[in-house]
Amino acid sequence: MLKVLMPKKITASEYKEGKKLGMHGHNSFPFAVRGRGRPNVGQLLAGVAIALAAFSISNLQARSGEISTTCTNPVSGTNWEIRIDYDKSTVDSNPAHISEARIWWHDAKDGGNYTLDRKSGDLTVIIASSTGGAFFYHRCKLLN
Repeated sequence: MLKVLMPKKITASEYKEGKKLGMHGHNSFPFAVRGRGRPNVGQLLAGVAIALAAFSISNLQARSGEISTTCTNPVSGTNWEIRIDYDKSTVDSNPAHISEARIWWHDAKDGGNYTLDRKSGDLTVIIASSTGGAFFYHRCKLLN
């Protein structure tokens, strides 16, 4: 049988006093922020500086230049090469969206939509057609 725990009922005087609940002074909640309740200018500037430093470090780690990688269809064994240009944000000369997690682009020649997972190297190709299209899965060797 499941037992439901209900909070202890308190009287109006206990609620008013607050001492039975472990609350005292002007801070009626034990987890409330101490002090004036708002950061001073120094704290605010320190927070902004930390955020900017973290952003700068993450941008320094971004890839640049052009790489070529081989992708393999695990079912058919077909290999093909793609060229990723991080500076121009292109894949095989097609405009691409490049994020930390994935790279995706559209190839106007074959009408394919490509999504490359940068961690696993999984490449999903979706070719649309009037008969429902096709999905192809490949594995690419990436250096991240």
